[in-house]
Amino acid sequence: MESNGTITKAAKTDRYQHHDYYIIDELLTEEHLLARDAVRAWVKQEVSPVIEQYTEKAECPKHLFKQLGEIGAYGPSLPTEYGGGGMDEIAYGIIMQELERGDSGIRSMASVQGSLVMYPIYRYASEEQKKKYLPKLGSGEFIGCFGLTEPDHGSNPGGMITNIRDNGDHYILNGAKMWITNSPVADLAVVWAKDEEGKIRGMVVESGTPGFSAPEIHGKWSLRASITGELVFEDVKVPKENVFPDVRGLKGPLSCLSKARYGIAWGAIGAALDCYDSALNYSKERIQFDKPIAQFQLTQKKLAEMITEITKAQLLAWRLGTLANKGEASPAQISMAKRNNVHMALEVAREARQIHGGMGITNEYPCMRHMMNLETVLTYEGTHDIHLLITGMDVTGLNAFK
Repeated sequence: MESNGTITKAAKTDRYQHHDYYIIDELLTEEHLLARDAVRAWVKQEVSPVIEQYTEKAECPKHLFKQLGEIGAYGPSLPTEYGGGGMDEIAYGIIMQELERGDSGIRSMASVQGSLVMYPIYRYASEEQKKKYLPKLGSGEFIGCFGLTEPDHGSNPGGMITNIRDNGDHYILNGAKMWITNSPVADLAVVWAKDEEGKIRGMVVESGTPGFSAPEIHGKWSLRASITGELVFEDVKVPKENVFPDVRGLKGPLSCLSKARYGIAWGAIGAALDCYDSALNYSKERIQFDKPIAQFQLTQKKLAEMITEITKAQLLAWRLGTLANKGEASPAQISMAKRNNVHMALEVAREARQIHGGMGITNEYPCMRHMMNLETVLTYEGTHDIHLLITGMDVTGLNAFK
């Protein structure tokens, strides 16, 4: 600082290199900043040193599940009495951002647990079921998964064929779900199935129940450090108290997806920031034609466009968070942010990889790993095209899905 209180050029440059080009930190509370710094420190200590090796082996770092609970990454915006963190939606978003700086798969582990498992139990289950499951999910003692997508029904979840049949004091569940994060290691699944009237119902199904299996999916080139599987139900008995009593139709699962998509809109920024940071540092150190490549116009073009798009995404996420805190964030607004920010992050990862040259394809730098991961993030929780049509329907009032 100058003696008159103005910020020097050097101080400004240093601040901007921390990716806060529009000084958005001033819009955040002390609680937001403390949460961000705590999760960022955990990622640097526990995730960054090992993530490349786990990705290369296509192995999930299962020891991190419990630690994610210990740092409060599961359901940060749910009430503390139900195992959550009692924070607001911006804090939840910032935590997802910092987890995805480490890896999209690590953020997926947390966001599935919080948004797709804890949230529907909190929102739709009986008080008895909330007390039974939520504290253990919040602490990481239990791991959960979310069963909506089927082998033949992805973007059209209403076409699901998984079904439940009333059988006296319990239901009989049959069917299969596909592309389920955490399923092979989960202690329970929140499953959506059609009842005998064709109404979609949600329920908790515990692993170990006869007829319930969760085979792992292998051969992924993306989210390799996240464990993914199927859910297979063959005449599985589901206690009636495990079925959510008051929610019918797609409203239930779609409300969970909105919660998860919101977290992804923030999380993708973290992946973009990690790639931008790596590219910026590399461009200053890499010498060609007797000067750092950061001095060349085309490299500066890439970096300038990266930080511009990141800044726009940060502002979009922050505004969405303020709306979410008031309960005013619409599903269509969340779709816009998810689509924009994930696409932004993927483009940043690709440009960052180019700045690294040949080294960009190695695991010495994070860009290629983030790029591969973001190809999945672009598709899951609603594909890039589906979110575009959601925005299109919202602005025109015309439904392109029919």
